[in-house]
Amino acid sequence: MDPVDRSNFSITGRHRAVTGQHLAVDNDVTVIVTQAYGPRGDNLVGIAEGVNFDGQPAVTIGIRANGREGLVHLSPIHGDGRKWKPFEIEAGTRCELFCPVSNQPLDLVGEVEDGSGARYYAIYLTPQLSRGSMVMISDIWGHYHSRIIDDFELISAWAARHE
Repeated sequence: MDPVDRSNFSITGRHRAVTGQHLAVDNDVTVIVTQAYGPRGDNLVGIAEGVNFDGQPAVTIGIRANGREGLVHLSPIHGDGRKWKPFEIEAGTRCELFCPVSNQPLDLVGEVEDGSGARYYAIYLTPQLSRGSMVMISDIWGHYHSRIIDDFELISAWAARHE
């Protein structure tokens, strides 16, 4: 099920982009996370020196799955499913997500409302750790749903399997 209400959603390009230090908008259509923080305010961008996606430093989180643990480096470009992972993880595997600096679990935001059983966890966009500015990521490997909330407004929603 596509989480985007496509009948009521359109991108015109006729808007003024509103960004802060934590987000960048490239050509009025690409949202890039430039700041990301764990549950205690630890920086998650650029931890893995030299791991970049189209020249942008990766957002790094810790992951535990199937008795293994490592760091996953995510593309900071919203909607880009590229990532670097330390070991093979089968699609559909529930993962424990944590901050690679503090080892604290990422904050639970809530259930994904698509019937998958997935849950959203927070990567904060500002050091204030506000639920009003965060990326919500799924804890199910291969469940490519995410949300970016900024100033309590949903600014982006996507599904990997759309045209």
